[in-house]
Amino acid sequence: MSVRPAKMSAAEIEAALRNLPKWQVVDGKLHREYQFADFVQAFGFMTRAALVAEKLDHHPEWFNVYRTVRVHLTTHDAGGISERDFELARRMESLAGGA
Repeated sequence: MSVRPAKMSAAEIEAALRNLPKWQVVDGKLHREYQFADFVQAFGFMTRAALVAEKLDHHPEWFNVYRTVRVHLTTHDAGGISERDFELARRMESLAGGA
């Protein structure tokens, strides 16, 4: 049986955001908007991120329009933002390569 993830406090979220300056909290979710050169690069990012999300068993809420990918992360089991969201966000930052 897996351990239920813990919801982070506002202070913990604020501290974690210091290491992810392009991310912010919007409507109770961790949010980031990526801009890529074109649709193919945006979709490629989403494909790579989907494989990571599947390995982490933590799936994003995201939207793609042409070269833009909007990501919202929250941990439903925790009732808010957890370390799982920050782990996926850090991995997405690595995959995005400065986008």
